[in-house]
Amino acid sequence: MRDWAEVVAAGCALPAVEQGSSDGRPALRFRAKTLAGTAAPDPATFWETDQYRGWLVVLVRYGTDAGDQIAMPLRRTWWDRATIAQRRAWGGRP
Repeated sequence: MRDWAEVVAAGCALPAVEQGSSDGRPALRFRAKTLAGTAAPDPATFWETDQYRGWLVVLVRYGTDAGDQIAMPLRRTWWDRATIAQRRAWGGRP
């Protein structure tokens, strides 16, 4: 994804995802938890920091052409956090 706006568009296409912030940085939130956010380190596309190790969080490095590589983990993380009713409405796990 080329910029944060594309990440926001992909995330907000999922039910009940909202724009917000996490640690003072832009983020996508779902059910009062961070779904995706921006971070300062410089990995290629997305990564996991010690702070988020083991959490269902995708940290996105925008400015790449990795649209599907970013959109799919967003969908999966959303599905993993969704209510049973939301999962039924969406379908199987992406």
